[in-house]
This record gives sequence, structure tokens and C-alpha cells, in this order.
Amino acid sequence: MSAGAAQREAARGAGPGRPAGLRLPRLVAVALLVMAAGAAVPWAVRSQLVLTLMTQALIYAILAVAIGFLIRQNGLTSFGHAAFFGIAIYLLALNAKFGWMPAELAVLAAIALPALFAFVVGLIIVRLPALSFSMLTLAVAQSLYELMLRWRQLANGDDGMPVKLPSSLFGIDIEFFQSPDKMFVVCWVALVAVVALLSVVARSHFGVLTVAIRENEERARYIGYRTLLPRALVFALSAAVGGLAGALFALYNAFVTPGVLNWSLSGEALIMAVIGGAHAIWGPALGAVVFFLVKDAAGDLTEHWPAIIGALLIVVVVLRPDGLAGALARLRERMAGRAR
Repeated sequence: MSAGAAQREAARGAGPGRPAGLRLPRLVAVALLVMAAGAAVPWAVRSQLVLTLMTQALIYAILAVAIGFLIRQNGLTSFGHAAFFGIAIYLLALNAKFGWMPAELAVLAAIALPALFAFVVGLIIVRLPALSFSMLTLAVAQSLYELMLRWRQLANGDDGMPVKLPSSLFGIDIEFFQSPDKMFVVCWVALVAVVALLSVVARSHFGVLTVAIRENEERARYIGYRTLLPRALVFALSAAVGGLAGALFALYNAFVTPGVLNWSLSGEALIMAVIGGAHAIWGPALGAVVFFLVKDAAGDLTEHWPAIIGALLIVVVVLRPDGLAGALARLRERMAGRAR
């Protein structure tokens, strides 16, 4: 794909409403409207159990969006994004244990540290073939998992450790972040903000360049672009979003076990991204919601619910490689065609 073709792809956007193609003021207006709509959900849904499930789904949706963004911009699949998710959680937990910095600064560091770590590692591994990249991300995450599992003096092993938070954070009572109805709004606003920000990045010159590099890195080099730094920066931005998801998880659950670093979490988030469709920035978030709904419904029927998720994944990959977001985009185009 040439740089011009990549720019046309970014300008078209990626689904219903095509948020990536909107001008910035309109994008901000749409994002604020969607945030306001989500804020009304707790008043419509009174069940605390349902709100808890939905809040967890939104946290994992942010992680899935991070993986989807990496796939969309770099064409690389991460099998170890749980590393960035877990680094953020353990940073908050260990900071509470050892008192390295104020809690507010620790929350910001929980987003920045995964990004910095990914950037440094990315300068090495984004040069590699896609399969090698995927395996190395898995290896890094599993190394961190084993470290936290076996270093009991530091993190209490598989017994886990509490994330002890102060009575207030950023001037807000800490109970606010651990209430399902209020935390749902926080996570919803965070998700919409992330999707809007990544949409702006995707349609910027930087985003168009990374798509061009994804399609033909040799040609991008030939016309004078350096390709290593943009690819590493995309990896770092994806890790920062994963770190944000981890920080929200820590604030809401106030407890952590090594499972947040395990390959199974990375695999689930990747499945969410594939089901939703990584071509659209918001697609993986849709996949996360569908994943949690199917998991909850199937879990009430059988303990073999992963088989149902697997069957859904196979159907999507075979029939709709661009995921549910692609199917919705195709449906929208058909409806628009009939209206014309």
C-alpha cells in the first residue's frame, strides 16, 4: 500500500459513524455525547451484579482496544499485553506497600511505566518477523508472571496482595472508585476518551505513516521515512492504554494476584479484539462486551463455556475476518445504499 492509499484508508474511517474520519471538534462533540449517554446507564440498570459485570467488561474492553490498535497500526499481534496490564496493577500495589511515591503520582506512573517499558523493548522486537514478535511478547509477560508468582517476599506469590489505597485519590473519596455504579461511569468515560484519542492518532500524519509502514515497510524506507521509531511508539501507546486498564482494575478491585500477568488474560483480550474487529478502533471494545455477555450467559448453562467462546471465534474468523465492527459497517453501507 502506498502512503496515499494508507491516507485514504485512514480518512475513510472504520465503521458506523466513522469516528476516525470526523473533524476534531465534531469528534469531541460525539465523544462527549457518548460519555453522557453512558453516564445514564447506572440509573437505568439498578442491579449491582449487572453493573459489576459491565464495569469489568469495560476495563477489559480498554485492554482489548490497546491490542486492536497495535494490530491496526503495526500489523503485529501481541500475546503478552497482560504484562502492561499487570505492571500497572503491581506498581500500585507495591507502592502502597513500600510508599515510594504519592498515590496520585503512582496512578500516573502506572500508565507511563508500561509505555516506557514497551518503547525500550519495542526498539528491539518490532524489527522482528510478526511471529517472533508475538512469541517474545508472550515470553516477557510469562517472565513477569513467574517473577511475581515465585518472589513471595515481594508480592506474596499466588496468594495475592491487597492494593491499599488512601482514603481519597485526586480529591475524590476512594469508595467512589469501588462502587459499581460510579466506577462504571469512570470506566465508560475512560474507554470513550481512549477510543477518541486513538482515532485522532490514527487519522493524523503519524497514524497514516504507521499504516503505510505496516503495508510496505521497505517502500516507506525508500521514500525517506524511518520506520523503527514510529513502530516502537505505536507499541508504547498501546502499552499505555493497557496500563490505564490495569490502573482502573486496581482501583476497582483493590487486590491483585499473578493471574493478571498470565498468558490466559492476554489470550482473552486478543479474542475480544478479533471478535470485535481490529480494523475499527472501537471494534475490540464491542468484542469485549460480547465476550462478557456470552461468557456470563454460557457460564450459567455449562462449565464448558470456553468451548462456546471458541466456536464464536471460529465463526467470526471464517465468516467475518473484520469482526463484528466490519459486519456492522457492511450493514450500514447496505442500508445507506437502499436509502439512496
